Amino acid sequence: MTSKPAPSGKTFKTIIENRRARHEYHILETYEAGIELKGTEVKSLRAGKSNLQDSYARVDNGELILYNMHISPYEQGNRFNHEPKRNRRLLMHKQEIMRLLGKIREKGLTLIPLKVYFNPRGRVKVELGLGQGKKSYDKRQDIAARDAKRDMDRAIRERQKV
Repeated sequence: MTSKPAPSGKTFKTIIENRRARHEYHILETYEAGIELKGTEVKSLRAGKSNLQDSYARVDNGELILYNMHISPYEQGNRFNHEPKRNRRLLMHKQEIMRLLGKIREKGLTLIPLKVYFNPRGRVKVELGLGQGKKSYDKRQDIAARDAKRDMDRAIRERQKV
């Protein structure tokens, strides 16, 4: 888990991050949403037992729903445990949800969860990205740029050693 400063100067703990999403999509905008969880799900998240791979969000009947997010069952949860891949409702203002719905329908964009974290008050939040799928040549360009940057950094470090 990493800690980053929040805009207010306080820190928040990142539980999980979907690094692959930034490789697969051009992220145009990001949004913060609360998530409706059960008690054993929060305990599993605190233990770091969750996965955002292949998850996405969609607006259904005016509600924002997160699909395919895997939260492992809590080890001491006995009969009160949750289903690992259940659909979870995301909490945003109705106006924000309608604005998102308009953008998704108009431009054919997708809502992808980028990371899940605890805010300073202890609430679980999800950072959603409004993304547009990348083509394979875009991905190759990103990889080439990353390799070039790595080579430049390596050359600079070697020059400083001498």
